[in-house]
Amino acid sequence: MAIEAGDFKTGLTLLIDGDPCQVLDFQHVKPGKGAAILRTKMKNLRTGATQERNYNASTKFEQAIIEKKNVSFSYESDKIYYFMDPETFEMYELSEDQIGFNKYFIVDGIDVSLMIYEGDILTVSVPASVDLTIVETSPAIKGAPSTQTKDAITETGLSIRVPQFIEQGEKVSVTTADGKYSSRA
Repeated sequence: MAIEAGDFKTGLTLLIDGDPCQVLDFQHVKPGKGAAILRTKMKNLRTGATQERNYNASTKFEQAIIEKKNVSFSYESDKIYYFMDPETFEMYELSEDQIGFNKYFIVDGIDVSLMIYEGDILTVSVPASVDLTIVETSPAIKGAPSTQTKDAITETGLSIRVPQFIEQGEKVSVTTADGKYSSRA
């Protein structure tokens, strides 16, 4: 199915130079002279590389059909992450490189989706936010303003900034798009 650059949406998957790519961001630009162009930021789902490109608004692309398979995280060993299909009990393994930044949001028993293109597992898709336990942070500073933040480390090793009132052992909600604190869990 052909899609014109003018019909882009965030999250759309396309074939660019033979690789499946996901549109992360786009902007229509109409210069004073000439045709409108589309500035895009895309992530190559095979390599994980992010690239910025400009396209003519009438350029056509082939849509990449990405299959999603719901699985549960089982365990991690030697930087290999193991997932199980809860229906068939089939096991899938992905390397830390395939998972990338999402490794900070994968905790015991979490349900995720494997992104599969033509039989190859590309990466894992995590929920929009996850609850993580703070394992290391400094004590609150007495009299500090409520807007002041401090460093904290989660159970997965993610380093985040949290409000002063958050203490070690507390669960916090973190957005997976940017890896930032959103609220107490």
